[in-house]
Amino acid sequence: MPPVDLLGPSDIRSLAEALGTAPTKKWGQNFVVDSGTVRRIVRIAGVEPGDQVVEVGPGLGSLTLALLEAGAEVTAVEIDPILAKALPDTVAARAGADATLTVLHQDALQIGSLPHAPKLLVANLPYNVSVPVLLHFLEHFPSLERVLVMVQAEVADRLAAPPGSRTYGVPSAKAAWYCDVRRAGDVGRAVFWPVPRVDSALVLMERRAQPLSAVPRETVFAVIDAAFAQRRKGLRGALAGVVGSAAAAEKALRAAGIEPLTRGEQLGIEDFVRIAEQVPGVEALR
Repeated sequence: MPPVDLLGPSDIRSLAEALGTAPTKKWGQNFVVDSGTVRRIVRIAGVEPGDQVVEVGPGLGSLTLALLEAGAEVTAVEIDPILAKALPDTVAARAGADATLTVLHQDALQIGSLPHAPKLLVANLPYNVSVPVLLHFLEHFPSLERVLVMVQAEVADRLAAPPGSRTYGVPSAKAAWYCDVRRAGDVGRAVFWPVPRVDSALVLMERRAQPLSAVPRETVFAVIDAAFAQRRKGLRGALAGVVGSAAAAEKALRAAGIEPLTRGEQLGIEDFVRIAEQVPGVEALR
């Protein structure tokens, strides 16, 4: 792979001006303008030559070029029609003809198949859809072994939170169904254009064996949703609507080995699986 000409702050602004566009809140766009940051993302993600990488929201191509520099074969999913159309030209000009890039002008939440089975998801995710996008790709692409994404710091904390912590919730429990999750570093606001009003962080997610369960994932996730819908309630009350009464919920919880007044934030993913296996009528929440 020949040297890749990564994008800097003036390059990003010049490209946007030439295209007659600018970052928009509609699609949660904040473009990375620092080459050191995108190289750091690629390094932490462990990208190796020949890896099939899917990138969501490539924007003007800052991270895309760094992935190609590492020798990855990139499938970029971009909802913005102007940016999707421009990205191949930017890559051709800065990474050369040897770069392997496929651009899909689609909504990432509607993607059900890709030209190649991705090994990694590496992305600067739009803040407004980061968790739904992550869960969607983990569900639909079991070939994903590793995910490294840049998200709002608060979201990173929620994704990586362990049971019992203040930030543990629905995203934490559902992510744990698929992956071991940890925070992989902070990202300064100054590396973005426009500069966001919130802090950002990197999250590393590594696929693990899913918990053994006698019920489908959708059923387990329905229990998780119910458990956190009223955080201050014990599970006896939170699940009462699912089974018809608090007494029935208590019976199911005791059968799962869970104290009825336990709150959802105290349970790990295996606990939610055991509850789902005992709760009749949970399909009503789906």
